[in-house]
Amino acid sequence: MTISAEVAAVHGSGDGEGGGHPPAVPQSQSPLPGVLGSRGRLRPAPRRLRTVLRTLAGTVGSRGLRGWLVSRRRSEELEEVKDHHSLYPEIGRKSSMDVDGSEQDPEMKEYSSVYVGREEDIKKSERMTAVVHDREVVIFYHKGEYHAMDIRCYHSGGPLHLGDIEDFDGRPCIVCPWHKYKITLATGEGLYQSINPRDPSAKPKWCSKGVKQRIHTVTVDNGNIYVTLSNEPFKCDSDFYATGKFKVIRSSF
Repeated sequence: MTISAEVAAVHGSGDGEGGGHPPAVPQSQSPLPGVLGSRGRLRPAPRRLRTVLRTLAGTVGSRGLRGWLVSRRRSEELEEVKDHHSLYPEIGRKSSMDVDGSEQDPEMKEYSSVYVGREEDIKKSERMTAVVHDREVVIFYHKGEYHAMDIRCYHSGGPLHLGDIEDFDGRPCIVCPWHKYKITLATGEGLYQSINPRDPSAKPKWCSKGVKQRIHTVTVDNGNIYVTLSNEPFKCDSDFYATGKFKVIRSSF
């Protein structure tokens, strides 16, 4: 009889009444005291097996031998998985892509500057669009300064290159043509007006939602305009619309 058969015989699978089931071990005896002999009688187990069974009985407690074996098997499977990942660390590594196909963590990349056009052209139109490292951006020329940001509004993906530039609270902003969201050109903050509901006579004041639109760097060299994508270590709301299926604007002004 094998060890597993002996363990099954000792542990028992029935109530000891009929059906060919082995008799239950009396409660007065110590747990797993012996094994069944060839005639169905309990006989002392070999010393080595007796030691193993007593050790198991002391380990499993009230959970029983079966529960201990299941737990042991799960532990072995977990160890196998850990060993496999240690040999193949690339398996199971978190992807840098979001579920919608947009890339995560822009700070993990180092972007080079990309030529987008000539200075005289943007000064005439005061804005232009470009695709920089597969990311769509809009470049504004406003009051002698260049500004670049993601082309689609952080709120709902509206085309910012079709919006108007207006000053709010002394700060130049691009106004999204879809829902009139106001975004500062210099910092990408979303602006809104608020009022104290406890003081209806108070005047509304401009407040900031924080940086919502990703801002990129514009440089001019010998009349050529270059854009370097931002690698700031934070997630902007506009990142959602900057890649994937929302990337539809391709041509420049």
